[in-house]
Amino acid sequence: MTEAELKKSGEKLAESAETLEKSTERVEDSADRRTYLAADRTVFAAERTYAAWVRTGLFALASGAGSEKLLSGLIPEWLILATGSVLVAFSGFCFVAGVWRELNPGPPPPRPNARQLAPLLLIVVNGFLALVAAAVLVGIWLGGTGPPP
Repeated sequence: MTEAELKKSGEKLAESAETLEKSTERVEDSADRRTYLAADRTVFAAERTYAAWVRTGLFALASGAGSEKLLSGLIPEWLILATGSVLVAFSGFCFVAGVWRELNPGPPPPRPNARQLAPLLLIVVNGFLALVAAAVLVGIWLGGTGPPP
């Protein structure tokens, strides 16, 4: 092999190494981007889960509060109280579980680009909803199921 051929072969090898290095950087950038996008999807999934907990809790709260009027005269009073109490207690559980699941999602993913809901806001709103559930529960137990005086 002549010196010119050897030099040309070395240049080709250097170009190949440079191309390989750029390709590797693109793959790493692509993998990093997918990881960050996955972190954003995790944030949005957690928000949907939180919304589902709150939605379920509000439905259970409304069902528990309405059970007194709906079931009055159809089933015994003790069963109405039990049904309303279980539904309202379940609503309180949902409000607490929603915040707990939102604030403790498990192992931390990479830092997402998406902004997360403020933990204080979640605690305040769901704390208020839990207090409403407790007030409804007290109302169910102390209000009775008979007709108003």
